[in-house]
Amino acid sequence: MLLVRGHAGGTTLTGTVFERGERAPSYKGAPDEDAPYVWVCDEFYEVESGGSETTIDGETIRVAFESPMPRGFETRDRAVEAAKAHVRTQFARVGVPESDVRIEVIKEEPGAEHS
Repeated sequence: MLLVRGHAGGTTLTGTVFERGERAPSYKGAPDEDAPYVWVCDEFYEVESGGSETTIDGETIRVAFESPMPRGFETRDRAVEAAKAHVRTQFARVGVPESDVRIEVIKEEPGAEHS
């Protein structure tokens, strides 16, 4: 699996590209769960009340999360490009310019521990 991680505004957002042969989590109604490459990541947006507090660029805001929806792709390159665009879009939804987002792609080996 590949972790696609965006850094901006003093926070990080990470999603996962499940590769051919790996079993992606499935969600009811997921349209592309049998695709060779599956991207899964949170989606969020700023709200006036409710949600969860987070700090971006030193300012505390409230965000609400939508259920992750897997998206399937036929090639690894398309999955990674879509993942990068998704991460930039999520930051843009809370006021961080897409150009301020630094993205890294990390190959996660099966059974690796997360810190």
